[in-house]
Amino acid sequence: MKLEDVYGYIAMNMEKGRREFTQKGISSKLGGSISSVHYALEPMERMGSITKRSRGFEVIDARKFLVYWASVRRMRISYSTHCPEPAEEIEALMPSVLFTTYSGAKFYYGIEPADYGEVFVYGNEKEVEKRFPEREGSKNVCCLKPPIFLRGSSKTPLTLLYVDLWNTPTWYAREYLREVEVRLNELLE
Repeated sequence: MKLEDVYGYIAMNMEKGRREFTQKGISSKLGGSISSVHYALEPMERMGSITKRSRGFEVIDARKFLVYWASVRRMRISYSTHCPEPAEEIEALMPSVLFTTYSGAKFYYGIEPADYGEVFVYGNEKEVEKRFPEREGSKNVCCLKPPIFLRGSSKTPLTLLYVDLWNTPTWYAREYLREVEVRLNELLE
């Protein structure tokens, strides 16, 4: 279990309206130690995005919580390659995956403020590699290892799209990020 798994689990549940948690509950759900959850929460408590109670903690500032997670997020790409096809063709050829960044915003939330050329997914890197073998050129097919908290999900949560877009260095990521922020503000306030 990584710190990001703790943040992702909390954020995904915030989307469902949940704000109160226990460290024991999170460690059980993610299969990690209570001390790892405690360690992940220390900076959140210090900055005032959560408040600890006798039997758990509550997220009191969802925006601060997400900004902190986005600032420490490290997108770990397990496989990437070049595909000469446009993004729409790449998306259509993908095996069973969860789309993130631009594709995830478009497919799961109807957000498409700009054209894009890269496709980021969470999935099995071997299956993605079978469909898109290694090629020379700029990497526009990027597979990330799915985090623990995404198990059983049918779509990438809006909160995870937010932190992934925050960490994607293209000008159009900012356009998508603005649109996602509007939806998050409606959802989390």
